[in-house]
Amino acid sequence: MPSAHFVTADVFTDRAFGGNQLAVFPDAHAIPEELLLPITREFNYSEVTFVYPPADEKHTRRVRIFTPGGEVPFAGHPTVGTAFVLFAAGELRSMCDEATVVLEEGVGPVTVKLRFPPGADGETRGRPTFAQLAVARLPEATAPRPDAATLADVLSLDASDFIGGDYGAEVVSCGLPFLMVALRSRDAVRRARVRLDVWERTLRGSAGSEIMVFALGDGAHRATIPRAPDVHARVFVPGLSVPEDPATGSACAALGGYLAARTPRDDTTLRWTVEQGVDMGRPSRIEVEADKSGGRVTGVRVGGSSVLVSEGRLHFEE
Repeated sequence: MPSAHFVTADVFTDRAFGGNQLAVFPDAHAIPEELLLPITREFNYSEVTFVYPPADEKHTRRVRIFTPGGEVPFAGHPTVGTAFVLFAAGELRSMCDEATVVLEEGVGPVTVKLRFPPGADGETRGRPTFAQLAVARLPEATAPRPDAATLADVLSLDASDFIGGDYGAEVVSCGLPFLMVALRSRDAVRRARVRLDVWERTLRGSAGSEIMVFALGDGAHRATIPRAPDVHARVFVPGLSVPEDPATGSACAALGGYLAARTPRDDTTLRWTVEQGVDMGRPSRIEVEADKSGGRVTGVRVGGSSVLVSEGRLHFEE
């Protein structure tokens, strides 16, 4: 019976059983097309990636990304995690403290930079300690803002929980659209629950069907907790059969564009640390950077750590 090698990793965490789970097939050429989605559903992770030789020889690999609901053109934790796995599992090697790969995805070529533990010249560096993607598409507001009353109903919140004004809800996409919803407190983020019946009536099929709710930290703990997060977030992706995602790089890329557009500083690089997955018992830490120049967002990067968890072979019938 034919089989294919897979590796699993936890992404946007520095310890196993945190972050977001990912299964990677480093060489998927023998897997029949019609099995890609069933295999993804078998793992029951938010995403699985299938890796192929690149169409353009200047690039490193071609990557197809599947959720249990179907294929997507771009996603953050599968991009970062796949780059990590290719080095950690020995498919790629680096002799330096840093390496850069270019992964062909549905959204276009995505550049990922990786850092490795220091080592002696001529030695392979092994597993990366950090990987950071740069978006292939700059963040773009793609749809009108839904009204606060509808959002309150969808998210089981009160109208007073929303910041509104300049921080009103907005759909932003770096290849995969997310509805950015700014809330007044960490408590409001914790209380958010998607009412599927209301979501079905109001948001299903729209550009805003996938939702990130977030609250900005006040910086009060920075003096005593230097690594305290800047943003507390949760992400609900019912349209892709993922009720809640523990770490969502594509949503954090959109968040970087959303926040940068509302930050008065210009000709600079803005940075945020996003905490996600805490309410699911899978704490994640995602580092976001956004470049601004001339009043425009000119670049967004999303990165974090990953850890290997398991590997094996999946058997299938042709």
